[in-house]
Amino acid sequence: MEIETDRLILRRWQSSDVEPFVSLNADPRVMEFFPATRSRTETEAMISTIEKRIDRDGFGFWAAELKEPKGFIGFIGLNVPGYPLPFSPCVEVGWRLAFDHWGKGYAQEGARAALAFGFEKMGLNEIVSFTTVNNLRSRRVMAGIGMTYDAQGDFDHPELPVHHPLRRHVLHRKARST
Repeated sequence: MEIETDRLILRRWQSSDVEPFVSLNADPRVMEFFPATRSRTETEAMISTIEKRIDRDGFGFWAAELKEPKGFIGFIGLNVPGYPLPFSPCVEVGWRLAFDHWGKGYAQEGARAALAFGFEKMGLNEIVSFTTVNNLRSRRVMAGIGMTYDAQGDFDHPELPVHHPLRRHVLHRKARST
């Protein structure tokens, strides 16, 4: 299964994705709004979990590859969060791209394709996205793909300790067009 956009291919993970994904997850710029960078072991476990979820759900955080020049740049896709959230059950759209590929519109391009897949192929009625309050880059992507900020949906992330500076999150929603 592959999803193609003008410049990207969203696809299943390959062994050649491991090294660049390890580097991406170890980059403090990329992981600025996460509690910590990830080790090789954590990154390999993450890929395994993503692949299992794709098998289970028919979608997931797909590997994102540039068409020209060909190469892995991160992930973009849909995911059922593995922990309870105040608005669960839900499907989220998310992305994580290597720093060198920021600011080029790839996150929006791939996320639009993932939303279309979720609504058109999977029949989802709503897709959400969330991030920590200060992650303005991701919040701009959410707005750019037509998601609406739900101020009533702001929440404290259940996987972060009570006084963690990244705990407070904002929620964006997009409903399927009728």
